[in-house]
This record gives sequence, C-alpha cells and structure tokens, in this order.
Amino acid sequence: MERRQFIQQSALALAMLSIYKSNAFAHGIFQQAYQFKPLRNNVGVFTEQGGTIAWLNSQAGFTVVDSQFPNSAPHVIEELKKLGNKPFKYLLNTHHHGDHTGGNIAFRGLAEHVVAHENSLKNQRATAEKANSLDKQLLPDLAFGNDGWKTNVGTEKITAYYFGPGHTNGDSIYHFENANIAHLGDLVFNRRYPFIDTANGANIANWVNVLDRITAQFDQDTVFVFGHSRDPEKITGGKADVLAFKNYLQSLLDFVGKEIKAGKSKDDILKATEIPGAPEWQGDGIARSLNAAYAELAVK
Repeated sequence: MERRQFIQQSALALAMLSIYKSNAFAHGIFQQAYQFKPLRNNVGVFTEQGGTIAWLNSQAGFTVVDSQFPNSAPHVIEELKKLGNKPFKYLLNTHHHGDHTGGNIAFRGLAEHVVAHENSLKNQRATAEKANSLDKQLLPDLAFGNDGWKTNVGTEKITAYYFGPGHTNGDSIYHFENANIAHLGDLVFNRRYPFIDTANGANIANWVNVLDRITAQFDQDTVFVFGHSRDPEKITGGKADVLAFKNYLQSLLDFVGKEIKAGKSKDDILKATEIPGAPEWQGDGIARSLNAAYAELAVK
C-alpha cells in the first residue's frame, strides 16, 4: 500500500472511531451499534443500549430476558423473527429498572407471558405510577415468589432463582439449564461501578451473600450474562468474574466501615477515588457506591 493511501485510510478510520465514540455517549449511557450473537445451544445475547438481553431460539418459540428501551427492543425482535416464524413464549425481567423493562412495551401483543419476581412487579408498577407512565409499560402477568419459578420451552428448561435483596429487592436469575447459561441481570456489574438502588431495597451486605449463593448454585462450565460491563465486549463471564465483583462489594463495605470507625465524615469518605482491594473497578459512579455503603453502615 502506498504511503499516501495508508495515511488517508488511517485518517478515515480515526474519524469513524471518533463518530462512534460521540454517538456512544450521546445519551449518557454507553451505546454501541447493536450486536446480536449466539453463545451456545440456541441461547445468545443482544446488546445496544441499557442492560444486556439474552434470548433463546427454541423450536417451540422464543424466550427473551430483559428488554432494554422502547427504541432498542424492536431490534432484538426483528433479529429473532429472522430465525423463524415462531411465537414469543416468554419475556423474562431480571428486575424493574427502565433499562431492563422499558422495552417491554414492544412485546405487547407478541409475548405470551411476561415474568418477574413479585417485588420487581411491585417496583415497576410503583415507579410507573409515580411517573404517570403506566400506559407506556407492559407489566408482568406472571409474578413468582421467593421459591422461584420453572418452565420448559421446547427441550430447554428455564429456572428462575431469587436469593434475596442485592441490587434491588427484586433481582432474579434466569438459568437456561441445557445451555448452562445464567442471566444475572444487574447482580453483576463487570469491572464497572454499580448502581445500588437503596430506595428499592438494595442491600450490599446481602448482595455479597447472593453472589456466594450464585457461585454455589452453578458450576465451572456456567456462562454468566451480566447486566452491564465497563468493557462492552465482556458482558459474559465465569465464576471468577462473579467472585471479583463480590470482592468489590466486600472491599467497599470494609473500606467505608473502617473510615466510619476512624471518625471520618461522609464528605471525607466521598473523596475516595478508588476502593482499596478492588482497583479493577473504574469509570464513573464511585460516589454512588460510597453513598450507599455509608447509608447502610452509618445506622449500625
């Protein structure tokens, strides 16, 4: 390749990268051109804007976990329809936040059932009522309790687990048993500072216990789907990633607890730029973690 041609093409590539990055942060949430890809055994993932979506392509129909936003949900629906003229058997919500349920409305008249934990349903309804936006919601019609829920879609067995409050008080885990893929929703933020929804029942100490139960429930071959990741290419992982996030939460509690015992004020604690013992967690949002931990520990 001639030197001039190489320089021109390099400049074009850099310009395209610049456009891509500016679009990615246009809405304050990392956004990429949508990606629809299989993982294994007819289960795959979809990423565009908001929480990661998982999908099952069964001979008996489709199942989708989470729905992102109204503008992105139609894209996963379109991609699935390319795989065959089949019914949408279930839309499964991991929890109530809008970047996981806002796109539910795109499944109205399409999904046979919408499923979530009973606390997630309560939170979604209450949030919509407060915002006067119930008409823009598709609420779950099947709500399960703390004992979980099971169903079969074709030959795939799907089990929902609830291990108590963590990110919210209504976080569910959906396990595609034959594929051995478990969608954890926002119970894991992979190397990214998490949102801790204390207003809707989040509890960091119990979140640590939830992650312990996850690592005990699933085996070394389980592929975990994470709601969010600092690196958009790492929205799946294994037990090591779950344990790393558990270490982040425990390190957060240890650090804030030690600072409180040392007599530090909340303002002093909020000056921290890194959680000791968990340097992999970066990006924006450390103040959210410190605030939530302080609120949880200061009352003890």
